[in-house]
Amino acid sequence: MDTDLARNKLLARLHDPAEKALVLLRDPAGHEGGTVRTLIEEILGEVPRGAWPPVRKADRWASAADRPQFPRERDGDRFARWSQVNFAEKPVLRHPLTGEQIDLGEHDKLRDVELDTLKAGSLEHFRALIHRDAQGAVDPWRTLLALWRFGPEPAASGDAAGLGELWRYLPADTRIPDHTIWQHLDLSSALTGAFASDRQGRCALLNVALGPVQPFIAAARTTSDLWAGSHLLARLAWEAMRVVCERLGPDAVLFPQLRGVPQVDLWLLEQGLEPALFQKEPWNERTVTDANPLFSAALPNRFLAVVPAEQAEDLGRAIERHLHAWVAETAEAVVTELLETAELPADPETPAYHQAREQLAGFPEVSWSAVGWDEVAADEHGEPDPQRLAETLRPFYEPEAERPGFLASPAWAVLQRPIEVTDPDTGTPATFYRPNPGVLYPALYELGERVMGGVKATRPFAAQHEHGYRCSLTGEVEWLTHERAHLDLPPGQRAAHGTLWSRIAERRPGWARRGEHLGALAALKRLWPQRFCREVAGALGQQQTPRFVVSTHTMALATSLMRAADEPNPAGGLSAEQAEAIRSADRAALPRRLALRLHKHEQGELLARLPGWLERQREAEDGDEAAARRAIHTITGKSAEAYYALLLMDGDRMGAWLSGGEGTTIPYRAAFHPELAAALETRFSDHAALQAYLGTPRAVSPARHLAISGALNDFSSTLARWVVEERHHGRILYAGGDDLMAMLPTGDLLSAMRELRDAYSGAAISGEAEEEEDAWRRSGFIYRNGRLHLTMGSQATASMGAVIAHHQTPLTAALAELRRAEQRAKGEGERDAFALSVLKRSGSALRHVGRWQPAAGIDEMSTLRAFAEALHTNPEASRRAAYNVAGWLADLPEPDAFSAEGGIAGYLEAVLHYQFCRQGLEERGQPTHARRLAPLASVSPTGAPLSSAAKIRDRLSHLVGVAEFLARETRR
Repeated sequence: MDTDLARNKLLARLHDPAEKALVLLRDPAGHEGGTVRTLIEEILGEVPRGAWPPVRKADRWASAADRPQFPRERDGDRFARWSQVNFAEKPVLRHPLTGEQIDLGEHDKLRDVELDTLKAGSLEHFRALIHRDAQGAVDPWRTLLALWRFGPEPAASGDAAGLGELWRYLPADTRIPDHTIWQHLDLSSALTGAFASDRQGRCALLNVALGPVQPFIAAARTTSDLWAGSHLLARLAWEAMRVVCERLGPDAVLFPQLRGVPQVDLWLLEQGLEPALFQKEPWNERTVTDANPLFSAALPNRFLAVVPAEQAEDLGRAIERHLHAWVAETAEAVVTELLETAELPADPETPAYHQAREQLAGFPEVSWSAVGWDEVAADEHGEPDPQRLAETLRPFYEPEAERPGFLASPAWAVLQRPIEVTDPDTGTPATFYRPNPGVLYPALYELGERVMGGVKATRPFAAQHEHGYRCSLTGEVEWLTHERAHLDLPPGQRAAHGTLWSRIAERRPGWARRGEHLGALAALKRLWPQRFCREVAGALGQQQTPRFVVSTHTMALATSLMRAADEPNPAGGLSAEQAEAIRSADRAALPRRLALRLHKHEQGELLARLPGWLERQREAEDGDEAAARRAIHTITGKSAEAYYALLLMDGDRMGAWLSGGEGTTIPYRAAFHPELAAALETRFSDHAALQAYLGTPRAVSPARHLAISGALNDFSSTLARWVVEERHHGRILYAGGDDLMAMLPTGDLLSAMRELRDAYSGAAISGEAEEEEDAWRRSGFIYRNGRLHLTMGSQATASMGAVIAHHQTPLTAALAELRRAEQRAKGEGERDAFALSVLKRSGSALRHVGRWQPAAGIDEMSTLRAFAEALHTNPEASRRAAYNVAGWLADLPEPDAFSAEGGIAGYLEAVLHYQFCRQGLEERGQPTHARRLAPLASVSPTGAPLSSAAKIRDRLSHLVGVAEFLARETRR
């Protein structure tokens, strides 16, 4: 980055102190004195007068985009007294997405901190982040990066100002405390960088999206393929963002929020930030395995950035060039590695190099659009120009729309003109609100989305000629070869002719199974895990270690191993020969929680090698799988579990959350400090324009996008991993924002689904409430291991699909059913729902759809879990109960045969209770399970009464069948 640009952005980042909320109305020097003045002098020295205009413009636009301005007396520059809030005396925050109030009045650290101590702590914190060159001069670029990354981190140089986690959430404006000072400084710095880099002082919003997504990830035969596809896509997304970050700084990217993303931290190390700053980061571990957060696919396939208007097109094309060059370079290295491993000459004229270039030309697909903020939203005087914006928006809406898009919204109806008020006590007139082009951010975002839709709809298509047999994984392109003639060889003849892939299968079976022949993209995915592991080890100066990939086979056995870990001498019944054979087997990668349990067990090493031994017995020509399973029965006391679960989660209506769709926003009054909201409603109760403003849904803002991105980052990188891998025995396969896939033992599935759903919205996790601080509990935050995590809040919902499959079921079939289950949750369940599928080895299947929210006062997930637990405690009754229910359901009368009183639900309850009493599941007269199952079975997932006996029969039989399957002893 240009030094002058870095200095301009530093000025914007330092124009407000981080502790602004706590010094306002308390510090005689004002918030622009004190630490601000000191830091600007120490870091920037004398600031040229010409550096201030882009900063002031950026500050005004950022403020208008994120919040309204407040009453200033018309003949002066003072805020109206009644609109001032002393945050130190009345510390209240608002959740940015729900408006929930967080009263910190009893926060000891806040109450006890002195003003001088606060300012001194803040100054010390920022001084520790200043980077200098060899001559001792301040390095503007590295200092800018350090302030962006570690300014909000209270632990970067001790506890910043003694505020603990509150330091991260100090508000930008005490009157509207629903967005932080860091979000304001990020946006101010981003806008300043754009204004200062443009010859006419203009900026634009750059939208970038990569594809294809699902087809690329879904082409997988192993869990390693699944991980590699998602992680490689996230890496491509970072490479695209990197172009913007290196030109304009990481704060230029508004969505996703990049602060704290491990891959971005590696880049910061490359840029020269002090390694000591990263010592406490969880990715900075001694070992490099894909249990490390660096191996999480933590970035989405699209981003939004603020860029100089005149550079927008160049940046879009530079991103395309960089991505295609990066893919070509990486693919060439993969081909070289394949040829060298196969002991074939890596001649540049080898066909595999030409194939890779042709097959990967244009990959990934890069779509981008740019919308000039000044050009379409401001007039020549820098004032909002809605008419120009309306003309720009009009082609993307119905012709008869008088005011298209955001300009027709209730928000714009009140935001488009100033609101004048008169203080009823003093009679002093003041302007409550005056718009500037920053307030048109929602319309600019909306326009960018519309333009991007048009770009994607007109993607060019380049035909590609392919010869011979196709790639085993994708079936779309020919497989890589060192001799063209080999492409015509049928599968049975390839090994004899020594094809590239038959040689690879012999030398590196982890890269290709016997008979597999892969194209360029599949090869890139297959070798990506090892390449990335090597890259990370080199970056951290650590020795590369084997990857940590849990197979479906091992996950199925996890339940058996957990059971064995509870026994003091589980291997006591094995012969000496069997025990020795197990100890000599390869050690399988295990779920993290299970690995920790076995590490503490006296025979943990033997148990950890059981999956590898069983795999060897199944695949070896002289193996005895039946004997191996008998040995596992001896160790665990039960038959080896053969089923595992896959879970797919997706946040509902994410597009609406980003665009401010109906039901996703709060009224302006819910964003205000409660004292100010009360003053506005009482002092100006008869002011129609002001009251309309207070009741208007809050417009989309950059701070909202940063809050959503931050919440999704916290969920995917920390909370989801905690739920799946620490509280359960599962493994995250990928987690990018609201999109998550995990693999779990069947016995953990329902509990993990419930807790993931709670963590997404910020509900208290069962058994963890004692770890949370009272001030934040149930307010859309989760306090975990000393760190406060923002969540999407109580209004956000998520849908999940889950499939339980035999470990020998082809992964492609399990994945296809998993995606269908997720679609059933969103379709039949109408979102905020879950769908379960059980694929039995026999070929039959059970499918059930339910909703997270209680229907008729009944929580469907807890009902399912409780019934499965009851069946488990009475294993003899379990299968008989399910069989008997299925039997009498065949004669179930039609719903209209019953009177209104009790109806079909009453009939179902009576018959279920009778059957359950016969099997000892309930006591007569106490229909515990029947009373909850019957109403659920008689309605659709959305609560609508089912109209036919056939539909009721299917719903109840599948509900009971799923519970019975999960209750079996081998999977508890």
